[in-house]
Amino acid sequence: MRSASTPPSTSALASDPASAPLSGGTLWFAAIVLAAANFIAVLDMTIANVSVPNIAGGLSATTSQGTWVITSYAVAEAITVPLTGWLAARFGPVRVFVMAMAGFGLFSALCGFATSLGMLVFARVCQGLAGGPLMPLSQTLLLRIFPPRMAPAATGLWAMTTLVAPVLGPILGGWLCDELSWPWIFYINLPIALVCAMLAWKLLKRYESPLERTPIDRVGLGLLVLWVGALQVMLDEGKDLDWFASPLIIGLGVVAAVGFAAFLIWELHEAHPIVDLRVFRHRGFSASVLTISLAFAAFFGANVLTPLWLQNLMGYTASEAGKATAWTGVFAVLVAPLAAGLSAKVDPRRLVFGGVLWLGIITLWRSVADTGMDYWQIALPLMVMGLGLPFFFVPLTGLALASVDEPEMASAAGLMNFLRTVSGAFATSLVNTAWEDQTTRNHAELVGLSDGDGSLLALIQQGGQAADGALQSLDQLINAQSVMLATNQLMLATGVAFIIAAFAIWLAPKPTRQVDPAAGGH
Repeated sequence: MRSASTPPSTSALASDPASAPLSGGTLWFAAIVLAAANFIAVLDMTIANVSVPNIAGGLSATTSQGTWVITSYAVAEAITVPLTGWLAARFGPVRVFVMAMAGFGLFSALCGFATSLGMLVFARVCQGLAGGPLMPLSQTLLLRIFPPRMAPAATGLWAMTTLVAPVLGPILGGWLCDELSWPWIFYINLPIALVCAMLAWKLLKRYESPLERTPIDRVGLGLLVLWVGALQVMLDEGKDLDWFASPLIIGLGVVAAVGFAAFLIWELHEAHPIVDLRVFRHRGFSASVLTISLAFAAFFGANVLTPLWLQNLMGYTASEAGKATAWTGVFAVLVAPLAAGLSAKVDPRRLVFGGVLWLGIITLWRSVADTGMDYWQIALPLMVMGLGLPFFFVPLTGLALASVDEPEMASAAGLMNFLRTVSGAFATSLVNTAWEDQTTRNHAELVGLSDGDGSLLALIQQGGQAADGALQSLDQLINAQSVMLATNQLMLATGVAFIIAAFAIWLAPKPTRQVDPAAGGH
């Protein structure tokens, strides 16, 4: 193992085959290993969503208690993602990545072996702590091993795993629960994680960086755990506890707000901060993060809303709803190479603007849906939507990291992934609550507007139904339209959010460089 004080020289790399840069097929094999690590970390954010009833039943817990399987992972992951820069600087990005990958696999197996809800929640917390660094480090290590001319293609591969994994998570989770049993949603991670960890160390240890033995910012770490934990629990439990009608949610909100303010003040004045917030001084990075947070919140909101609508109104099963939404990911993968190629030739702001604007336009198209749509009428907008995703995510991640100094790349990637994750959590909570509230509001309005003269009720009764049955049929009709209206109203709001995000990218200056392959070490 080389010294932690100085990186190897170019001549040393040339004379030592074990330290020479990767090339050709080996380079792309390493890229697949890194992308697979990101894929399973993101996949586990959603794979348990449809499996909660199975897990709760298997562990003799209620469904509401079972939701802690999701919350515990989300809280732990959200805490470690922004710590990636500090961990990479102190222990080395390759070492942290390999240990996180191995830990993720082992704790996944522990999740499957759980015999009680408490044991499962503990294992999920450990799994989330290990999974957090995988997302930003897989990204920065990809950019470190690829030359600048190939960086857009590498970013495209990474971006596709980030976009496709949340869509495939519920589909795979539901299938594994139906065909095998709930522990298999965790067992499948073990072989992938262990193989990836071994291959990553063998292929990437030559890219390890010098270590920085900086003091541990214990106060900053404590404040981070406090406010992120309070915020994530508030977002996950708010809907079930009726939000700010609950003293617990009010308390969590106060803790999150005060903790966040204290965290900002401390980190901006600490000589060796646990999270380097100074990267936001780069206007290109700040504008890119704003765009990605707004657009990803809109994307996640639409992804949450679509299966809710399909299963609750259109009569789709969970697997059928998953297959319909999967068309977005399929078409995104198909055009990803084109987006990656253009990212190296065209001003990325133009690609981001066009891609996000396209997503907004298609979402506005989806806001005029009706209850009579068949499968392909539903799937077509989702297919077309997938065409815009790579033109949003691929150039935007490259633009964000190209805007910061090279030693700041791991910190920047960690913060970008953290804010993307938090925006997705906000969108999930907001959509779930707003959809139900808007359905109730629409129902109340439609009841007052419909059948004022009683002619519709009389028409139903003429079909042979009794008065009570006719009233029930009328209420079902009104309820279906209330749900459909609520879905369209939220799609309209989501489309507007995409359009706002599209214009936000023009706050970034024109990039003056591509991401350097030597970046991402710290």
